[in-house]
Amino acid sequence: MNNKIENAAPSPHTRESLYGALDVYLDALVRRDPGAVTWADVVFNTEDNVALEVGDGLWGTITGLGDYQLRFADVKTGQVGYFGAVEETNETSAFAFRLKVDRDGRISEVESLIVRLSFSGLDIFSGKRFWDKPALNEIVPPERRVKRERMISIADGYFDTLQLNDGELFTKFHPDCNRVENGVQSTNNPEFAKAVNYPIAALGCEEQFRLGQYLYDDALRARRFPLIDEERGLVLAGGFIDHAGRLGDYELTDGTKLTSPFRRPHSFYLLELFKIEDGAIRQIEANFITVPYRMPSPWDDR
Repeated sequence: MNNKIENAAPSPHTRESLYGALDVYLDALVRRDPGAVTWADVVFNTEDNVALEVGDGLWGTITGLGDYQLRFADVKTGQVGYFGAVEETNETSAFAFRLKVDRDGRISEVESLIVRLSFSGLDIFSGKRFWDKPALNEIVPPERRVKRERMISIADGYFDTLQLNDGELFTKFHPDCNRVENGVQSTNNPEFAKAVNYPIAALGCEEQFRLGQYLYDDALRARRFPLIDEERGLVLAGGFIDHAGRLGDYELTDGTKLTSPFRRPHSFYLLELFKIEDGAIRQIEANFITVPYRMPSPWDDR
């Protein structure tokens, strides 16, 4: 788990300056003009978990941005994050990324994830849409904020609960908790549950985990928590969900018998945002794609 703050000196960043850097980046991206961005001398840039040269990948295919544009920032570490939608000619995809801005206002890191469903193997999310979730934009009153170390612990506990999920909880869920994955609400959504024959989607966050639905998630690996927006109670996480594919039939804690949907080895690479309110997870926004089983992260040694 990597959440180091590299500079002991007071941060030169403000929320406004970080959002300004984000605006410049987005404007340049839409215009396919990486030269319009102020880059650091050394830039580490990844797209869908692969290191690329600046200007490659999405820079050559983007045709527009969707209306949904969620932004958040970590003033202490000089990080700014974004969840939204991106258009590439005839397909609109869930899109998430983070930027790291150095002390001179130059971008030194970019981590992007684009959920291109046309070749992702994640057809269950074909009904995606993108909308504002008020909880993610709300400012948490100072007296109700949680220390950043505790925020990380709560988010990490979510991954502990998801890993080999057997009904035991290692985190706390808000009564109003909801999760959105790749543009689809996968909790408290009976219509989606019926449409794709996925009954668990009709239940709330805590109910799903207490049933042990996700026993097939073998490992939550290479967890990182690079961005903590304390003012808004947001934690951005990166990592992988590994599926060995060995689990066949299994039983929920209520006795319901199921068959795992994952019978071949593969992993999900993810960027996931958690809203922490009153010490509990209230809202989750997750984007993920399928990658080769146990694929390493180019961010592991950074």
